[in-house]
Amino acid sequence: MEVKTSLLDNMIGVGDMVLLEPLSEDSFIENLRNRFDHNEIYTYIGSVVISMNPYRALPIYTPEKVEEYRNRNFYELSPHIYALADEAYRSLRDQDKDQCILITGESGAGKTEASKLVMSYVAAVCGKGQEVNKVKEQLLQSNPVLEAFGNAKTVRNDNSSRFGKYMDIEFDFKGDPLGGVISNYLLEKSRVVKQPRGERNFHVFYQLLSGASDDTLKKLKLDRDFSKYNYLSLDSAAVIGLDDAANFRTVKNAMQIVGFMEDEVQSVLQLVAAVLKLGNIEFKPESRSNGTDESRIKDKNDLKEMCELLGIEQSVLERAFSYRTVEAKQEKVSTTLNVAQAYYARDALAKNLYSRLFSWLVTRINESIKAQTKARHKVMGVLDIYGFEIFEDNSFEQFIINYCNEKLQQIFIELTLREEQEEYVREGIEWTNIEYFNNAIICDLIENHQNGILAMLDEECLRPGTVTDETFLDKLNTICAGHKHFESRQSKNSKFLTDHSLPHNCFRIQHYAGKVLYRAEGFVDKNNDLLYRDMSQAMYKAKHSLIKQLFPEGNPAKVNLKRPPTAGFQFKASVGTLMRNLQTKNPNYIRCIKPNDKKASHIFTDTLVCHQVRYLGLMENVRVRRAGYAFRQAYEPCLERYKMLCKRTWPHWKGPAREGVEVLMADLQVPADDFSYGRSKIFIRNPRTLFSLEERRRQCLQDLATLIQKIYRGHKCRSHFLLLKKSQIVVSAWYRRYAQEKKYQKIKSATTVVQSYTRGWQARKLLRELKYQKRCEEAVTTIAAFWHGTQARMELRRLKQEAQNKHAVTVIWAFWQGTKVRRDYRKFFRANAGKKIYDFTIQRIMQKYFLGLKSTSPPMSPVDKSWPARPYRFLDGVHAELRKIFHHWRCKKYRSQFTEEKKAVYKEKLEASEIFKDKKALYPSSVSQPFKGDYLEITKNPKYQKLNSSVDAKVLLADVVNKINRANGKGTARIFLLTKKGVVLADQKTGQVKASVPLPDLASVSVSTQNDGFFALKLKEGSASAIKGDFLLSSERLIEIITKLHLTGATAADSERLNIDISDEFLVQFNHDKVCVKFIQGAARNGNGVSCKRKNNRLLEVSVPTTA
Repeated sequence: MEVKTSLLDNMIGVGDMVLLEPLSEDSFIENLRNRFDHNEIYTYIGSVVISMNPYRALPIYTPEKVEEYRNRNFYELSPHIYALADEAYRSLRDQDKDQCILITGESGAGKTEASKLVMSYVAAVCGKGQEVNKVKEQLLQSNPVLEAFGNAKTVRNDNSSRFGKYMDIEFDFKGDPLGGVISNYLLEKSRVVKQPRGERNFHVFYQLLSGASDDTLKKLKLDRDFSKYNYLSLDSAAVIGLDDAANFRTVKNAMQIVGFMEDEVQSVLQLVAAVLKLGNIEFKPESRSNGTDESRIKDKNDLKEMCELLGIEQSVLERAFSYRTVEAKQEKVSTTLNVAQAYYARDALAKNLYSRLFSWLVTRINESIKAQTKARHKVMGVLDIYGFEIFEDNSFEQFIINYCNEKLQQIFIELTLREEQEEYVREGIEWTNIEYFNNAIICDLIENHQNGILAMLDEECLRPGTVTDETFLDKLNTICAGHKHFESRQSKNSKFLTDHSLPHNCFRIQHYAGKVLYRAEGFVDKNNDLLYRDMSQAMYKAKHSLIKQLFPEGNPAKVNLKRPPTAGFQFKASVGTLMRNLQTKNPNYIRCIKPNDKKASHIFTDTLVCHQVRYLGLMENVRVRRAGYAFRQAYEPCLERYKMLCKRTWPHWKGPAREGVEVLMADLQVPADDFSYGRSKIFIRNPRTLFSLEERRRQCLQDLATLIQKIYRGHKCRSHFLLLKKSQIVVSAWYRRYAQEKKYQKIKSATTVVQSYTRGWQARKLLRELKYQKRCEEAVTTIAAFWHGTQARMELRRLKQEAQNKHAVTVIWAFWQGTKVRRDYRKFFRANAGKKIYDFTIQRIMQKYFLGLKSTSPPMSPVDKSWPARPYRFLDGVHAELRKIFHHWRCKKYRSQFTEEKKAVYKEKLEASEIFKDKKALYPSSVSQPFKGDYLEITKNPKYQKLNSSVDAKVLLADVVNKINRANGKGTARIFLLTKKGVVLADQKTGQVKASVPLPDLASVSVSTQNDGFFALKLKEGSASAIKGDFLLSSERLIEIITKLHLTGATAADSERLNIDISDEFLVQFNHDKVCVKFIQGAARNGNGVSCKRKNNRLLEVSVPTTA
């Protein structure tokens, strides 16, 4: 059975702050510190996840962890961001509830990483498939692009998001992602022209200069040296741990995956380069004749390069930096710009160009990742937005950011209470009202349509006359002086008149997270966010593909004299839309906390964490959660966890889980006021009750462990004793056997010694007798030998004497005869000279003949029949015999060159000659054709793999033959396989075996004398293969098939060769009938060759065309 853990098991500190006892700010911070020190960076407040930034990589985001949290109950495992992501995804997929995940916290707390983890988890657990994987990859790869253009290094965070991002991920009914929509909020565009000390501009500028190739930089007219660009801060250009060159390659690859075309990427880089060039444009004052000051560009080289990048005429942009045209009804007034106004126009153009480029990027990404279908989708929103910001110098940006966080806190409290109330109603638990701080009064102070700070700021920006930050502050002091959350030194409230911590040009708002001091300087300009119309019209004249899209108001045909909406008004409308969107979804919260300001691991700063806990309202959240019931759990896991505390529920409860829990709580005598029964859950009011149950469970588990150990140790000791007893018996048996073997060996050894001595004595006695007998026989033999030798020598001497006497007579007689012959034939001596001359002549002729044969000998080819002519007629016999001897010799030399395979081929050809020569008309045409054997390449062709595996012997021949049907004489294609064991017929298309005939079952083979390929395989009567009768087949390679079959049959049947019947008429057994197959000669019909036709039930007639 699978063992499921709980967040209560092996808990470091308290995993859910709702269960913290006692509850105070100090105990809250101490619990976070304790868990952080043990690498437990996630903690729950009910369903809210607190995430501490560890500032280092932890091994808790592996694929194994994803599988561990997949489809598990939220409280089933230890706290983790994956648990919240899985809960949200399953609610969306299974319950059809739209979800939103709100990630908040200050800069550097890990909000961006948390959003990445949520998206990567959802991507890992949702469906698979080529299209789904493409959508997931595009959604994930949109992050590097937006981070490059919207993130920057700050004093608090090396990868700080300087814009708010809300992404709606759309899913189908199966839970597979279809696409997404990204919304961005308030890009910090002032960072483009100025960065605080220790911070950088947006990442993309440094990535472009570090990672782009030399060729690309040359086309963009850029240099790698950061110091050459005024908009780039130099004190923090290089960041430890950030590889800008590698990140640039990552961004380009991500843009390709998302769907950016190559020309679009190039256009974006050109605009980024143009912003850098824009920052290098500097102005100098110049006095006019009328006494007014105007500005002139110092060095026009950067202006020229920027105009070349954007395709703008240099004179048009140069005039826009020097003059401003104001239109009022039908009048146009052109005024010169001084140096300060020119710098303001330059920076305004840079900020607008970059912010509009960023908005275009978001729109372009949305076009690529949007869902293609128009059906209703399930939606999961992920909100990654700036946290509450309290700096030493807080301006308009911080005011807007903190206003957004006030709205998020308001919706958080409302949705948390609503979710709590809905669960109580759903479970049938009585609802009690919970008192909490409602920050609606602060939101109203900021966003009220009449007296709100944003409304007054817009009113001040739109009114005629002189408008400054001081006039705006005066209006605030007049209208908001009585508000209890507004403080100002110039207000009429006397208690702030002597507050030296409140400067005269500042005002202070008491937010839910604490008091924030805002400097009024810059509020009006930043809210106006004006770009001179001359600048817009100059940019619209650019030939660059993107510029016209980014500055549509510059179109002369569509001049709009209406003032554009202010930045505050636009952000207020965006926040309102966002809040309405969030209220339609089921919320899930991730509260990110930064443990220290040093961006270092293992450092926990209590004051910094305490400050974040306060302004995030986490203590308020715990109190809201604990106002009702601190802990709730379904009946089944509750019974499974605590059933060992009651004898009636241990070890198994047979009835419903709720009844088991009721029996358990009654047996434990838990006070009735401390818990309530819902429809599917038990609700525990006080954490002390839960910890009491846990303590009892821990003690009970220890007792159970002791019992299990006792039983196991007893079982182990008994098993050990029985093993020892068995071993002793085995050892005793083996020892007794060994002792008996040793005793037997001693007795056997003694017996062997006695026997050896006895046999030795007998052998020595026999040896003495044999030696004496041998000496007697040798003595007799020696005496006889001496006697026979004496007799032989005497006889030899007598024979020698007789021979000498005869030789002497012969010599004397020979000399006498010689003398007599010489005397009688001396007169005939010259007559013998003719015979000697003849013999000499014949000898010379034969010598010349043999030498001539050596030089004129024919080639070594056995088929060459040439032979030199005989020189003399008397050599006819010798000449013919020598020719025969030479031919036999060169044939022998030729045969010695054959390999075993070639010998086998010639053996088959010789066998075919012996069988068919002068007997079969088809034979002569087969002589020149080599016998290949495997014509189908059955071992290599994958089509016949199954057929090859079904044959258990080596295939000698594989070819396609026609099996003749006795009913109509037509042929059906079959695969014919000949192996060493038999013949196999298989279907040509499917490779299925139709028939298999062992070689011993073959009786004979019948063929005709005609020029056809028909042959019949006749089977032995009574054999298993003869049930359906003989086989009548036709093949173009009949000679090779019969020859190989004849040779194989002889090998398989112990040299008893297969009988080959060559006749134009033979009988074939079909089932139980014998049919006569008759071959006749006739003319070819319709261009066809051999044809087979059924004449009657007993006759098949084969017509063979006559050969010319």
